[in-house]
Amino acid sequence: MSVIIWFIVLIIAAFAAHWGAEHLAKPLHKLVGQWGLTAVAGGAMLALFTAGSEFLISVTSAVRGVSGIGLGMVLGSSIIHVPAIVTVAYFATRQRRLGKDGQEEMVEDEEKPEQHKRHLDQHLLRVRKEAVSVLVLPYLALVILIGIVTLPEAWRGLQPIDGLILSLAYLVYLGQALMRGRGEGENQEWSRKEIGMAVAGVVVMALGAYTMVRSTENIASSLGISEVVAGLFITAVAGSGAEWFSSWKVARTGQVTEATTVVIGDHAVTLTLGLLPLALVTMPIDNLPLYVVSLVFVGLIPAFYGLFIRWGPEEAGFQRWQVFALDGLYIVYVAIVLFSILNLLE
Repeated sequence: MSVIIWFIVLIIAAFAAHWGAEHLAKPLHKLVGQWGLTAVAGGAMLALFTAGSEFLISVTSAVRGVSGIGLGMVLGSSIIHVPAIVTVAYFATRQRRLGKDGQEEMVEDEEKPEQHKRHLDQHLLRVRKEAVSVLVLPYLALVILIGIVTLPEAWRGLQPIDGLILSLAYLVYLGQALMRGRGEGENQEWSRKEIGMAVAGVVVMALGAYTMVRSTENIASSLGISEVVAGLFITAVAGSGAEWFSSWKVARTGQVTEATTVVIGDHAVTLTLGLLPLALVTMPIDNLPLYVVSLVFVGLIPAFYGLFIRWGPEEAGFQRWQVFALDGLYIVYVAIVLFSILNLLE
């Protein structure tokens, strides 16, 4: 019974953390417009703040001495989010009109009604092709870098120097996205209420992240599973659910590219800055096969994401079978992990 209660607490905490991240990110939407960032570059900028809950989960797990939960969350969320967000965005856009009350919103990434109707008939989720060069390829470079600094036997695991290297790599990633996605800015007005809600968002996000780690600790202890496995399939999945609702809402407004690319920017943050707290406390890799398989899929799924956009139909985006293919890759990952665990139990 206590496990069920902790699962309920975990879900509530996940939504609270996401609520905090959303209210922190709302003022950043204005900055995106003020700085004249495109939908893709804006997604990279916003991800620095929408991924705040993952960063705080990593901080909490490092401070509490349960770094495995933080590592599992970093890897697990980076694997499940891409197929889940693309699937959510696909079904969110399967209606005849996009935008509030059927009215078009003046956003760069919005589809015109006649274009959207054609995309519905083609079973296409349109995403701007620039997402591949601005976000996906640099993201894959980050995954390779993580493998280089954590896998060789001489320096296997996470050390403070690795945290510094990954943090600098993220700054390069963000910088190239912003520089390659600049346009003409717009004047924006700011209110005290927006600033106050952003501050409240930080507080709620921190409390939610702490509670998620505590809940996962108790669930893992009750079920007798390792911290890494708990982070991979409990913390990561619970934290993902709230983001799915957010992507659904954004996609419904017609901002399809932003709804489907912010996940790449999110996990560029998670895989670099999110590993920093774990590196600062020095974390060994106890289950090397599980880590290697997870890291492979952290790179493999976004690689297919980029391939589908770049070499897909004439108009960039995802066809229906490609959306389900991304989901299939996650199922394959889960099957491999479960098979490995069952073999160890025999």
